[in-house]
Amino acid sequence: MLSVDEALRAVLSRATARPAVVCPLAESLGRVLAEDIASDIDSPPHDKSLVDGYAVIAVDVADGSTELQILEEVTAGELPTQIVTRGKATRIMTGAPVPSGADSVVMVEQTQHVAGSGLGLVRLASSKVTHGQNIMRRATSMTKGQRVLHSGCEIRPIEIGVMAEVGRTQVRVVRQPSVAVLGTGNELVPASQTPAAGQIRNSNGPMLVAAAEAWGAAPVDLGFARDDRADLRRLISAGLERDVLIISGGVSAGVLDLVPGALNELGVEQVFHKVNLKPGKPLWFGALSGPAGDKLVFGLPGNPVSSLVCFELFVRPAIGRLSGRSDVTPRTTKARLTAAFSQRADRPTYFPARLAMLGDEPTIEPLAWQGSGDLRTLAEANALAYFPACQQEFAVGETICVLPLGR
Repeated sequence: MLSVDEALRAVLSRATARPAVVCPLAESLGRVLAEDIASDIDSPPHDKSLVDGYAVIAVDVADGSTELQILEEVTAGELPTQIVTRGKATRIMTGAPVPSGADSVVMVEQTQHVAGSGLGLVRLASSKVTHGQNIMRRATSMTKGQRVLHSGCEIRPIEIGVMAEVGRTQVRVVRQPSVAVLGTGNELVPASQTPAAGQIRNSNGPMLVAAAEAWGAAPVDLGFARDDRADLRRLISAGLERDVLIISGGVSAGVLDLVPGALNELGVEQVFHKVNLKPGKPLWFGALSGPAGDKLVFGLPGNPVSSLVCFELFVRPAIGRLSGRSDVTPRTTKARLTAAFSQRADRPTYFPARLAMLGDEPTIEPLAWQGSGDLRTLAEANALAYFPACQQEFAVGETICVLPLGR
């Protein structure tokens, strides 16, 4: 039986980034860039004012000229028409080009307007004006031809802004991995139906579809298959048209756990079955080789918390790798227990818990979880507290490892 780390390495060894595609900039959020981006302009395209105020000559003010004649007013989008000379100033707005001759800008809050001929005079509150103050020089942010974004970076709103600034309306990105989700079990009914005796609603399917979408995949819900070999083969075949197939249930050791056999009949190679993990021990993973790369198949345990834990530990990193990300290992942190915990398990346990901050120190509170079927308590969790396989009492204040849930 593999450890969690061994199983994750086996999963990632079969996961390779999907091919690059071109998509509109507005649809690229959360994707991974598949090309370098260079600027087609200098930015800013001119020396610009960082504040509303007056463009002046610093030495002019330092010599004691605290009242200057106003030549004109320049707003963002306009160009200056006059050169600033000694004893003169131009009223200027944030983002507007700095006129020739001026070498600094005084904030409007540090000035007073004085009526007079033309636009009047500006009186400066202080003679402490330094050369270049409140001016952003041309090409300070980027120069024409400069590489501004690197292939492999995740596209956030910031990157979208940068690409818009350099005129990109289309961008090459790693294609979103497609994911199919299939539930199994004679006991399942749709969420819209009231369960009869012996039945339960299909909660795993919608949960796993949402989880896949939240981490950047394009999911499709195949519904659920009955514990029947023909029904399983039909729906699994449909799922194998996607990059990833997630099957919930049917992978344990029961008489109706038919999923591994059906996958084998369809040519899916078993990479491993069972992981030294609680909850989630029955996890099955395999791959179907093809010319476009391996299709990954995860057989998750049917209990909802087990499914979610296995998704976080194994499926999510695989989706990340298929999406073009390099750093996909689940990130843990350390936190101090706020309540004592009694660990009595022969497998490492990921226990639903609540991560919080006490001052500047992370704390973790194990919840009153009733086992792998208790999805309601999991809804209160924002982390999984990790306890190694042992027979041990963990005291309040002890530091343990924690896996945060979600982004």
